Amino acid sequence: MGNNIYLIGFMGVGKSTVSRKLAEAAGYEEIDTDARIARRQGRSVSEIFREKGEAYFRDLETELLEELAGQERNVVSCGGGMALRGENVRLMKRGGAVAWLTASPETVLGRVRRDGSRPLLEGKMELGQIREMMEGRVPYYQKAADIAVATDGRSPEEIAEEILRNIKKLF
Repeated sequence: MGNNIYLIGFMGVGKSTVSRKLAEAAGYEEIDTDARIARRQGRSVSEIFREKGEAYFRDLETELLEELAGQERNVVSCGGGMALRGENVRLMKRGGAVAWLTASPETVLGRVRRDGSRPLLEGKMELGQIREMMEGRVPYYQKAADIAVATDGRSPEEIAEEILRNIKKLF
């Protein structure tokens, strides 16, 4: 097992924000998979979804994870659907430890309400639909995670500290 730290969880739980703090605290490089894919493709994640489809985007995620599994000392902020593919979970486990960030549907809605860059939430910005989507993903996140950390009402620094404390036990 490598020593990368992968952050998984539903959109809006704080993966990107926490990954920056965690990388800083651990002295690791921070990699946001959505941002890296968008940069390499020369278009936003929403545009990739619209122009090429979700399956194409998911293939790009897997390719990036294959690349990262051979590296070390990265904090990887994964897209919300990354853990839905068994192959991705295997790559993350091979590359390091997986931390699942959780939040209530209410917290997620509050964080993503005005964010137009969430292709899977287009036309679904209501609590019931977010709750349903989240519940459908919980078994995947549970299976992939080495640890779970709640983000509701906590600072990114507190969350990063908890992840570091628990991840050190795994390496």
